[in-house]
Amino acid sequence: MSDATVDPEDQKLITLARSVRARNGASEGAAVRDEMGRTYVAGPVALASLNLSALQTAVAMAVASGATSLEAAVVVTAETAAADRDRAVVGDLGGPATPVILAAPDGTVRSTVTAG
Repeated sequence: MSDATVDPEDQKLITLARSVRARNGASEGAAVRDEMGRTYVAGPVALASLNLSALQTAVAMAVASGATSLEAAVVVTAETAAADRDRAVVGDLGGPATPVILAAPDGTVRSTVTAG
């Protein structure tokens, strides 16, 4: 999928995820959009007692802010496939049909899969 075919709202998520990744010098960045159109952006959390991917952190932020569903999720990473744990957490909140967009660090979309 080329960037030209990415929905403008999803492109915003890619831009936000790229920015948090760059700002934090992290291996990945993530952004999600909830049912109200609000966005949540996060990097990974790596503590001795808590280890979350960027997408898990973004979904947790959405839940903590009162979101009841997700419209879309993006993870920007050098990895070539969306992690099962990321797809699972998106599915927990958004349902199995929620799109999970995987983008390269330069913002190029590598794939779009569903959470389920």
